Amino acid sequence: MMITTFSDREFNRNVTKAKKASLNGPVFITDRGQPTHVLLSLAEYQRLTSKHQNIADALAMPGVGDIDFDAPRSNIGLKPPDFS
Repeated sequence: MMITTFSDREFNRNVTKAKKASLNGPVFITDRGQPTHVLLSLAEYQRLTSKHQNIADALAMPGVGDIDFDAPRSNIGLKPPDFS
């Protein structure tokens, strides 16, 4: 999957090129150098919003590897049974 970036000015000048690029992956549209919008093909949008998405597909999305995540350690202890 290829990620393409267009400035808002480039996008406005050549929407057709951006649409074609979205068939190969997401197209990020920037405003003053900051990403503000993402253009996806309908098939990709439907894949991402389907209710039957599995965890492997979600973790394989572009950019997920850039997210810092430190999960807190779970402190699960056994409690003695209460027979009262």
